[in-house]
Amino acid sequence: MKTPDLYVEKRLFVGYGDPVGLGIGPTEIRGSAYIEGPMIVGNPLTYPIAEANLMVARCVNVDALTPPPPSIFKVSSRTLPPTPIDVMLGDIAGPVGININSLVISISNQTSIIISSPNTNGYGILTWTGSKTLTGAEVIAAAKAAVGAEARSDVKTFNGIVTVNGLLKTDICKAEVGIFKSVAAPFKQFDIAHPSKKGMRLRHACIEGPEVGVYYRGKLKDTNIIELPDYWRNLVDAESITVNLTPHGCYQELFVKAIEWGTRIVIQNNSGNSIDCSYVVYGKRKDVPDLEVEYIGNEIGG
Repeated sequence: MKTPDLYVEKRLFVGYGDPVGLGIGPTEIRGSAYIEGPMIVGNPLTYPIAEANLMVARCVNVDALTPPPPSIFKVSSRTLPPTPIDVMLGDIAGPVGININSLVISISNQTSIIISSPNTNGYGILTWTGSKTLTGAEVIAAAKAAVGAEARSDVKTFNGIVTVNGLLKTDICKAEVGIFKSVAAPFKQFDIAHPSKKGMRLRHACIEGPEVGVYYRGKLKDTNIIELPDYWRNLVDAESITVNLTPHGCYQELFVKAIEWGTRIVIQNNSGNSIDCSYVVYGKRKDVPDLEVEYIGNEIGG
């Protein structure tokens, strides 16, 4: 039987099955549909065999727009305010695999992209096997592996572990292949536009030492406690902590009375007077292996 139009007032069922998710009896969802599949939308000749449960092809309907619609699949939130998840692929409660076979992937009007995986550190793994061009700043808080060329025209900050196995270009050392683990150069520096002199630049070099160290500085006045950040407890070896004190205004007999739990330093003035000083606290990181200062080898990394 052929009919020019088919109007279904309540629900459309095609195939065998009991779609409980569409409701039964008083809970049924009006205007819903169940299609057992497989199902082809678009050009009927694109899929000569059933390759998936839902197969979407390019539109070849002569009654459609001329020329035919340029896109195969499109989702829009035009009539309603957009939500944080307008389009969701897969089940949040379980894994899902997505294979995209395309020459170009374009993401527009997107403020953030989150890639997560069940890693113990809470970060995802991003594997890049082609060329990558960045025109903005990029901040990385975990390890990153890259295979292929990478071009950039702005700043890149690594807050994780960095390895350099690539070319050394004047003051900038960059790894082209491998896992980022260490920066190797005659010296490390940054070069920025001068903050106060037009047409000039400002260049600083980093202090270097035989350990992976961190510091924390500040001022004390009318108190004798240096409160270190809470994360120092798991980041810094408490036995490695050293403190430099600089009195302000007058001579003060300052000394370190105690270092408590690696996050709290007690300062005392031997003369009993008030404390007014600045301080710098140094410590060695314990979340990474100790630095091998001298090793045998003719190349970076031994």
